[in-house]
Amino acid sequence: MEKTFVMFKPDCLERGLVGRILTRFEEKGLRLLAMKMLRITPAMAKQHYAEHVEKPFYPGLEEFITASPVVAAVFGGPEVIRVVREMLGATSGLKAAAGTIRGDYSASRQMNLVHASDSPESADREITIYFTPAEILSWDPSLACWFQAPGEI
Repeated sequence: MEKTFVMFKPDCLERGLVGRILTRFEEKGLRLLAMKMLRITPAMAKQHYAEHVEKPFYPGLEEFITASPVVAAVFGGPEVIRVVREMLGATSGLKAAAGTIRGDYSASRQMNLVHASDSPESADREITIYFTPAEILSWDPSLACWFQAPGEI
């Protein structure tokens, strides 16, 4: 089963949208494998956004991501990285299609509510920033047979 990292960003918490967005992932049939609320430190922000640290927009990004708590999560499922990113929609809420999470709830590029890994390598790297292996619980919901046919996972 593929895994992905998802972060409900400060604007998502401040606006009280975590439950609504989490529900959309659960209703899709994605498996929640880990979740915790935390405050990102500047050091964690630099680790998470390592590829952006030297870019001119980074100070504003760090200020935003450390401004309020976030909820970090790991989801699993077939093609979960692609599925989550498609559910989120375009990075900018102004360009995201209606029906996507950002299209329905965001009108900003930076305040786009949720971050999700863009590749298996990113997922592995991001998961290890926020979770220890013991915090990730692989499990089979009793209704799993109603979300995917045998052999699809």
